[in-house]
Amino acid sequence: MTLPSFAELGVSEPIRAALTAQGYTASTPIQARAIPILLAGKDLLGIAQTGSGKTAAFAVPILQRLSEHREPAGARSTHALILAPTRELAIQIADDCRTYGKNVGLRIAVIYGGVGQNPQVQAMARGVDILIATPGRLLDLIEQGHVRLDRARTFVLDEADRMMDMGFIRDVRRIVAKLPRDRQSLLFSATMPTDIARLAGEMLRSPERVDLAPSGVAVERIEQRVIHVAAADKRRLLADLLRDPGMTRVIVFTRTKHGANRVAEHLDRAKVAADAIHGNKSQSARQRALDGFRAGHVRVLVATDIASRGIDVDDISHVVNFDIPNVPEDYVHRIGRTARAGSGGAAIALCDPSERPFLKAIEKLTRKTLVVATHELPAAGPADRAPDEPRRHERRDGGRDGARHGRGRNQRSSPAPRRERDRDSYRSHQPR
Repeated sequence: MTLPSFAELGVSEPIRAALTAQGYTASTPIQARAIPILLAGKDLLGIAQTGSGKTAAFAVPILQRLSEHREPAGARSTHALILAPTRELAIQIADDCRTYGKNVGLRIAVIYGGVGQNPQVQAMARGVDILIATPGRLLDLIEQGHVRLDRARTFVLDEADRMMDMGFIRDVRRIVAKLPRDRQSLLFSATMPTDIARLAGEMLRSPERVDLAPSGVAVERIEQRVIHVAAADKRRLLADLLRDPGMTRVIVFTRTKHGANRVAEHLDRAKVAADAIHGNKSQSARQRALDGFRAGHVRVLVATDIASRGIDVDDISHVVNFDIPNVPEDYVHRIGRTARAGSGGAAIALCDPSERPFLKAIEKLTRKTLVVATHELPAAGPADRAPDEPRRHERRDGGRDGARHGRGRNQRSSPAPRRERDRDSYRSHQPR
C-alpha cells in the first residue's frame, strides 16, 4: 500500500520543508491516519508501539495549528502540553518538535526532573507555545507558581501505559484537572489495559481511534532468534557473539541496574567498547553515554528498561535481551529499538531455564515462535575470571529497577524534591 505524502495529508509548506530537510518523504501508517484527524481539531486515541512514527503524528499538527493561529501564551503559560513518562523521551520529543518546527518560529520548552529547575523556570517566564514535561517536575513547578496550564488548548499524553507502570497516573489526573475543559486531547499508548481505557474515557471527548496492533509490522521486520544458555554462561556468550562485525551498533537489555554494570564491565575487559545506562546514573552521565553511542564511540549500550522507549539512535543493528523480560510487552518495546522506519534489524534473546515461561508469554503476545539458534560457547578467558562485584550489593537492592519497585536501601537519596525524582526514566529515516 502506498502511503500519502505530507502534502496530501494537508501539512503546510514550512513544516514539509523541515521534514524534507531530514529526508522524510512518505508518511508512516500512524501519521497517515492521525494527522488529518488532528488538523481537524478532533480528539484522538492512538494505540501504536514505539518506532511507528507517532511523535511526528501528533507534533506536526500541533506545530501547524499553532503557527496558523498565533497569539502570545502569556507569562508562565503554554498553548500545548505534551506529557511524557521519562526524561529521555521528553528531551527527544522536544528535539523533534524543534526539528519539524524550525521554519515556523514557535517557542518550545522542556521540563524534567533530575536537574536544576532554574533554567526551566526562566524558559517558562515569558510563556511558550509548546511545553514538553514529565509529571513530577511539572507538578512541582505548578505548585511553586512557575507554570500555568489554564491557557493550554492542546494536551497530549504520550506512552500512557508506561505512565501507569511507573505509578504516574495519579499525577496525570492532577495535571488534567488543571487544564481547560475546552481543549483538544490526545492519548497514545502501546497497549490498552483497563486503567488506561478508563483514563481515556475521562480525558477524551468523542475521540477518533487509530489502532495499530502491538505486535504489528515493526516486529515482523525484525529477525528474531533465541539461544538457550545457562545463566552463568551468558556474559561469556554475549562477548563472543559481539565478535561478529555485523553487530555494528547494539543495545543489550538487562533486568537490573547492577546487572547492566557487570555486563558493561565484562565487555570492557573483553575489549568491546561498551557503556551502561540506568536509573542510578545521573542525567548528565546518561546523556554522555547516549551521545557516545550515537556518535559511534561506544558500540554497545547496556541498559535497563529505561532505554526501551524514548531513545532516538539510528541504525541499531541488533538488540540483545541478556535477560528475558517478565512483561512480554517490554520485549516488543525493547526490540523496537531496531528496524526503524522500514529498515531491517535483528534481535537475540539469551534464555536460561528459569526464563522459559517468560519466553512462552512473549511468543503468545507476538504470535511468533522465536527461531532457536545455537552458538558454541568459547573457553573461559581472563575477562571471565575477573571477580564479580559482591552479590550482597545486589541483594540489598533486591535486584529491582526503581521504575516499578522503588529505591534500594543502598541508593543515595537525591537532593531534588520527592516527586521530582523521576522513577527510572523509562526513534530511521521516517519522523518519529
